Amino acid sequence: MIDPTPRGRLASRPGALFAYGSLTFPEVLEVLLDRVPACRPAAAPGWRIAALRNRPFPVLVPGAGVASGVLLTDLTSAEWRMVDAFEARSYELRELDLDVGRGWAYVAGPQADADWGVLADDWVREAFDLPPYLRRCSEWRQTAPV
Repeated sequence: MIDPTPRGRLASRPGALFAYGSLTFPEVLEVLLDRVPACRPAAAPGWRIAALRNRPFPVLVPGAGVASGVLLTDLTSAEWRMVDAFEARSYELRELDLDVGRGWAYVAGPQADADWGVLADDWVREAFDLPPYLRRCSEWRQTAPV
């Protein structure tokens, strides 16, 4: 079902990226990548988008149901490195079976429950407070290690 890749390492540009949380917002992609890559709707059966205690962003965890998101299909190698630097601090990169084929996603690592406080509740996209998150992304981008 899933194939892990070493966290934070991109030996070569993976294929498409399945985004399910903050990276589904065009504004976040614009801040991080200076553009909005091509995307299409996608879903990950057997996964759920979990809310986290005291964090605005979610995490993808195994679960009943289907996690909905978008598949970013044209990330360049430089954009993959930027996304990986942004996401790999907290997540593991894995290849998943999606309703539209396969795609890579940043998912919860083995310590997510203990370290992050994964909640039983699903993350609610409509409740996401975008403006402060965009400011944080912009500040991170100014000092990004990429």
